[in-house]
Amino acid sequence: MGRRAERVDETRERITEAAVRLHTTVGPSRASIAAIAEAAGVTRLTVYRHFADLDAVYLACMAHWAARHPRPDAEAWRAITDLEPRARRAFEELYGWFGEHTDELDPINRDLAVMPASARARREAGSRAQADAIAYGPARAATDRGPRSRLDLAVARHLVDYATWRSLALDQGLGEGELVEVAVRMLLSVTPEGRARGDRGGETST
Repeated sequence: MGRRAERVDETRERITEAAVRLHTTVGPSRASIAAIAEAAGVTRLTVYRHFADLDAVYLACMAHWAARHPRPDAEAWRAITDLEPRARRAFEELYGWFGEHTDELDPINRDLAVMPASARARREAGSRAQADAIAYGPARAATDRGPRSRLDLAVARHLVDYATWRSLALDQGLGEGELVEVAVRMLLSVTPEGRARGDRGGETST
């Protein structure tokens, strides 16, 4: 029984790794159950024995890839009280991570529209958590957060999106330091902390 369980686990792992290879090379749009089965060297029926549907394959694939390539720790950002240094560290780490894994992230993000809703929801939840950690900092409970405009959160969530990084880094050719500076300035420009800082600077210069 123990050996049989091992074989079951090994087969599931092989299927998951095949799905990851397809997602990060040709993209999710070409990672059908049949394609995954062929890449894993098993039958379609075997895939369905291990995964109820394509949604389950996607979620297993995402978890497997994330375990190998963990995102920067948003909880560490929360510990930084002031917005500017918190945002600067967050964008340095996140944009560095995007740059390190862009070859694998590109096919996945290109095919977001064809991904199952459950997979998209999990991805979006992760991005929101990172953006909220940058915007709110140490405050965790909603009652502790205080007012935060839709504009603040929209900009924070835009800035943690891979597509934003890709546009600025790959399409526009900005360097890593320039990327971080642009992101920090953009966030500060719409937040009360950033506007107050700007007002103080204006008073000092007159």
